This record gives sequence, structure tokens and C-alpha cells, in this order.
Amino acid sequence: MKAIVLTILFFCTTQFFYSQEEDGVVSLALPIRNSLTYNQYAINPTFSFVRQQNKYISITNKREWIQFDNAPLTYLASYSGRFRENIGIGVGLFQQNYGVLTTFGGIVNFAYNAQLNRDSNLTFGINVGAYSSGINNGNVVTNNPDPSLDNIPSNFLLSVSPGINYGTAFVDFGVTINNAILYNFSTSELIQDNPEQGIQGHIMYTGYMYSNSFIDESKFTGLARVEFRDENTNITGTAMLTIPMGIWAQVGYSSLYGLHGGFGLNITQQISIEYNYEKAMGSLSNFGSAHELTLAYKFTNKERYDYSREDDVSGLFTTNKKKKNTAKPTNTKAEANRKASAIAKAEAEEQARITAEAKAQQEAQEQARIAAEAKAQQEAQEQARIAAEAKAQEQAQEQARIAAEAKAQQEAQEQARIAAEAKAQQEAQEQARIAAETKAQQEAQEQARIAAEAKAQQEAQEQARIAAEAKAQQETQEQARIAAEAKAQQEAQEQARIAAEAKAQQEAQEQERIAAEAKAQQEAQEQERIAAEAKAQQEAQEQANENIIPEATDALAKSMNDLANETENSKEVQADLLNELKAVVASKDQDLKDLKEENDLSEQGIYMEPKPFKSISAENAKLEAIKSDLDNAIKSRSSKIKELEELYEQRQQIDTIEMDEVSLFYKKTIQKLKSEQATAIKTKTDLEAQLIDIKVATDYERKRRIKRAAYKNEEDRYSQDRATLKAIKENTELSSEPLTKEDFDFGEERSGNIEIMKNVANVDEGYYMILAVHNDVSKRDEFLRKAVASGESNINFFYDVNTSKYYIYANKFDNINEANQAQKTKGSKAYNNKMSIVKIED
Repeated sequence: MKAIVLTILFFCTTQFFYSQEEDGVVSLALPIRNSLTYNQYAINPTFSFVRQQNKYISITNKREWIQFDNAPLTYLASYSGRFRENIGIGVGLFQQNYGVLTTFGGIVNFAYNAQLNRDSNLTFGINVGAYSSGINNGNVVTNNPDPSLDNIPSNFLLSVSPGINYGTAFVDFGVTINNAILYNFSTSELIQDNPEQGIQGHIMYTGYMYSNSFIDESKFTGLARVEFRDENTNITGTAMLTIPMGIWAQVGYSSLYGLHGGFGLNITQQISIEYNYEKAMGSLSNFGSAHELTLAYKFTNKERYDYSREDDVSGLFTTNKKKKNTAKPTNTKAEANRKASAIAKAEAEEQARITAEAKAQQEAQEQARIAAEAKAQQEAQEQARIAAEAKAQEQAQEQARIAAEAKAQQEAQEQARIAAEAKAQQEAQEQARIAAETKAQQEAQEQARIAAEAKAQQEAQEQARIAAEAKAQQETQEQARIAAEAKAQQEAQEQARIAAEAKAQQEAQEQERIAAEAKAQQEAQEQERIAAEAKAQQEAQEQANENIIPEATDALAKSMNDLANETENSKEVQADLLNELKAVVASKDQDLKDLKEENDLSEQGIYMEPKPFKSISAENAKLEAIKSDLDNAIKSRSSKIKELEELYEQRQQIDTIEMDEVSLFYKKTIQKLKSEQATAIKTKTDLEAQLIDIKVATDYERKRRIKRAAYKNEEDRYSQDRATLKAIKENTELSSEPLTKEDFDFGEERSGNIEIMKNVANVDEGYYMILAVHNDVSKRDEFLRKAVASGESNINFFYDVNTSKYYIYANKFDNINEANQAQKTKGSKAYNNKMSIVKIED
């Protein structure tokens, strides 16, 4: 029973524990991911407003991997939807059960929309979840108390996920950062390595279908999403069709979770139900399917929104007949576009009319001019006057037109200036927000570092106190032992004197008795030796007789002989693989002992030379290969034993064959092979369990080494940094495959400007070509190793005590021209991708 509980616990933690080092912390990951009707704020925080028309109360139950006992189970109750013209809100309570683990908490959503113009909106949203995770003792069934379960504490956590969406008349684009912040109140620390943290982007299309059939005014929604995480990338697509009679259906595919589909219907105009089915594929196909059921109540909408007005949808038991919505209020943006086009067309026609009238007037004036020339000379002066007046009128019209165009151009420039100022103000506010967030994050990291140093110092003082108490107790015990030994020695000497005096009188008789007993004992030992030799000879003979395969008298017996020989030969291969696995376990155990010894000596102030570099990935690959080959060997030998047992059973079914020597021999042989195979399987299981224990202990010792990494002064830091750099250059091999820029962590983002730093210890003046900036030693060393593996032998770094950061560089120049030229010709090396210049001054 204990093994079953531990198996369930391991199965659950492989998906939901973000790290062994965090003592069972569970990331916020609601599996409500397929519905495009309810609980959409779980997909993106802005979806409580985007394309929403009503407010809902919904209750959702999802069961995953139903063929397993104690499979994941989720309950979610939500109140969400459209609350104002520009506000969406969501509130939910959830409980998730994963075997013996339970997560319970709530999530609050808020979305705010800013209308940019007639056809575009910008919506901001945020999800804040607060929940508790831990062991549910009511689900733990075990005969004996299990201390390992007591090591997993309950945790209270806070998760923050922001999002943004830009929408046009029919299309929405958006981004959200899932679990951007995860804070553990139980340990008062910000979780750093969270596998559920990722960046998700989406594009969604929403449109309506118009026809003379029952699908007239049906709404179509298509959503495509992609989520980037450290360990995987998930691509999801979902399409949904909602028919006005109150029925909808949806279907989709996820590269991680497989196929999904569902349908829903309105029982009445307020009450509805939805069912979704999810079929796992690929690496999760063995986990089976998932079922999701939602029951919802829609509140009657008493407001008429400009954005995304309510669709006219009926229900299964609706008594009122659906009215034809000739105005099509759900497509108000398209209607507005048509109205704008009509206004523009009318303005164009009016302009064309004015132009035609002006052209007709000019033609009439030209005809008058021609007629005036044909008249008599006395009328010429009158016609010239009329022509002059017409010309003056035409010039006045031209001046008016030029003035109107200048005014329109001036107004357009003013509008552009206002828009540019608004954009600049918005960018400045965004820069200020980013700077504030960066400063807050740096302050939080500094607080965490100070707390870690204080905790490490407190632990060191506690270790010293414990060591002093242990030493004092040991000295007290040693003195008591010496006094006890002295007293015992005196008493023994006194007893020896008394015994010697008593023994002197009976010495002769005692000598005779001892001699007799020795002789009798010698004779008994000789008899036992002879009997043992005889028994060993008899057992050897019996063993030899048992190993002699009796002569086969039929086809089944011959097949059994061949199969027995194959099974015996595979035993050596299986034994060799077991020995290799034992050797790997012994190697990892020795590494653990060396690491523990290094930590113990370091805490005592004794420095040890670093161990030779060992490729953990290569060692793990070798281990996995051995385990795979061993599994295959055990499976193959077990199959042969089973086949041999089936042949034995077939032979026993033959009425003409009695229990002869062949049957008796193979009955014993099968029992012996099963026993050997059970022993081998148990040995393999014990070795794998030992590997798990070694990994847990190794992780603990690595954390000890990280905690003690405090430096006495800058000279010690500099000496250790130089030693680390030397070890990395000497022990890192060139990579067989070229590394890309995605393989490198460049650390802190830097601008393209030259940064000036002063009073940096152990660094000469000059211009340094900086490749990466880190404040974490492990990330610094990882970048150095990858750069050396890529062929960069001049890699180096320095430490700035003012910022507590490591600056990694490859080249240094004495003047700015050489530095600029080097930056322009940095080439295509992956580690040069984000090169910048830092000037060092005294």
C-alpha cells in the first residue's frame, strides 16, 4: 500500500511540481482551456471583456485521465463577463485534486478596454490567483506511517498573469504572460524556476453568417494560440459555430493535449449546459481522455453596448418566437463602416457637382469671349470690361480654393502633431512603468539576497554551536570512559589476584579437565568435518544430476531443451547489465560522498582542490542506455521463461506422456529460473530506488555548496573567480555541434550606448567588448562554458562591487575607434549576438 501511495505521489508531481527543491510547490494551471463560451478569462485575462455580451454564473467539473485511480480532478465556480461599456470582471473559486495532493483557492480577473477609434480597441487584463497546496491526509491510505509524506509542507501562494488584446472589427490579437509572478507566502520568497511560466500569443476571428437557412445570423469564432515555455512550445487551434436557436459546437487540436471537441445548448434563454471531450495524443496518449461539464446561468442584459452588442439567441424551452433582427446589432462596426462609406460617397458626388458647375461657368465665359470678338468695335470695350470682371471672379474663386486647401493641410498637421504628442506621452509612461518594475524587481532580488546571506550566517552559527556542544559532550564522555576504565581495571586486577590464589589449589585438576575437554572437542570437530564433507559431496552430486538435461523423447521436449539453453545464455547478458548499473550507482554514490566531504571540510575552513570535470549529461545518457538495455534483457528473458512454462504446460496436457524425468527436470528448472528472475528484478528496483535517494541527497548537498558560497573579501572573490575561469577553460571540450544564440543566456538587457564604470577593482582602464551581464554565478559559469565550447579561448570577466554583477567580455581596446570597429565586425558567432561597449575609468 505504501508503494502505491508513493507511486501516485510521483505520478502527480511529474506534471505539477515545479521543482524538487521547492518542497512541493504547485504552479497555478487551471485545465479549463477548450471552451470558447465560458471561463474564457482562464485563457487570456482580457477575455472577460473581449467579444463578451453578458454576465454568467458557471459551475465546471473536469476529470482527466479517467482510467487511472486518483486521476486529476478540477472543480471551478465562476462569476464573470461584461459589467460596463469598457469593463470586464471575473471571480472564481477552484479545487484541484491530484492523488494525495490538493490545491484550493480563488482567482480574480479585471479587464479594462480603451477605444482607439471607430473600429479598434485596446484591452488590458490581469488574473490574480491566491491558493493553498499540500497533502490531503484524507486520501493517504497506508498501513505504516510514512515520514517522506511529512516532508512535504503546505504552501500558500500568489500568482499574477497580465495580458493585453488589440481588436478590430472582426479580428483580435493578444499576448499574455502566464504565471509572470509566483510568490510563496509560506517561505516568503519569489519563485524563480516555474515551468508553468510562459508567454502566450493569440489571434481570434469573430464573424457572422447570413443566409436564408436555419444558420442565418450564426456566429463563427476561430482562435489560434501558441505558448512558449522553457521546456516546450504548445500550439492550439479551436473553431466554434453558434446557431441562434441556442446550440453551439466546437472542435480543435493542441500539440500538447491532443484533440478536443464539445457542444452546448440553451435549455432556456438563461440556463445552459456545455460538454467538452479531450483525447490525449502523442507522448500523453497512454493517459487517456478527459471530460469537462459546465452548467451556467446567464443574467438578463438591461444595457445596450456600443461594442459587441448582445446576439439574439433563443433556448430549447423558450416560448417567445425569435424576432428577425433586421438591424443586425451584433455587426454594428460593419454597419458603421457602411454608413461612413455612404457619407464619403455623398461628399464625393457633391464635390463632382461643384466641379461640373465651375467647368460649365468657365465654358460659358469662353463662349461669351468668342461672341464679343465677333461684335463691332464699339462693343469691344464693353465685352472687355465683362471679361475682366469674369477673370477677377475666377481669380477670387482660385484664391478661396487655395486658402481652403491650406487650412485643411494645417488642420491635418495639427492632428498629426497631437497624435505624435499623445504617442510620445504614452511611450514615456510605458518607459517609466518598465523602469519602476525593473527597480522593484532588483530591490526584491536584493532583499532575497540579503535574507539568504542572513539565513546562511545564522545556519553557520547554529552549526558552530552544535559542533561546540558535540565536542564538549564528547570530551565529557571521554573523561567518564577513562575513569570507568581505570576503575574497571583496578577491580579486574583485584579479582585476578583472588582467582589466582583460589586457582593455585585446584590447578592440577583443572589442567586434567581442560585436556579432556580439548580432546573431546577435537574428536567432535573431526566428526563434524567428515560429515560436512560427505554432505557437500552429496549436494554437489545432486546439483550435477539436476543440471544434466534428460534426453528428449518428443518435439516439445526438444523445444524446451533449446529454449532452456537460450534462457541460460541470456542470464549472463542480464547479469552484466546489472553489474554495469551497480557500477553507475556506485559512481554516483561516490560523487555524492565527495561532494559531502567537500562541503563538510569547507564548513571547517579546509579547502579542497576541485574535482576533474565530469559531463553529467553524458553520464545520464549512459545510465539511461543501461536501464533501457536492462529492461529489454529482463523483458526478453522473462518472455523466454514464460514460453518455456507454456511448453511445459502443453506437454503436461498430453495424456500419453506421464510425469517422466523431462517433466520433473523442467518443473524444477522453471521454478529456479523464476526465482533468479525475481531476484534480478528486485535488484534492479533496489538500484533505481537507490539512484532516487542519491539524487535527492546530491541536490541537498548542492544547495549546501551554494549557501556557503560567501566570500570573506574581494581578494578571496577575485582568487576564486580566477580559479573558476581557469578550470572552465581547461576542462571544457569543444562542442561537436554549433551552438545558436537561443542556447546562450545573455543576462541583463543592455542599451546600445557606451556605459562608463569607475573604480572597478582588478581591472585596467580601456574599452571592453561585453558579451553578457549576470548577477548569478551559475548563469555566469554556464555562459563561459558555452562560449569556450564554441571556440572562444579569450573569454574573461570582471566583477563590479557597486552593482554586484559579473561582466563577461572577450576583447579589450585602448581607444573608442578600435572598439567601434570591433563591434561592427563582430561576425556571426552566437555569443556575440548582444555585444555592447563598457568603458572602465579610475
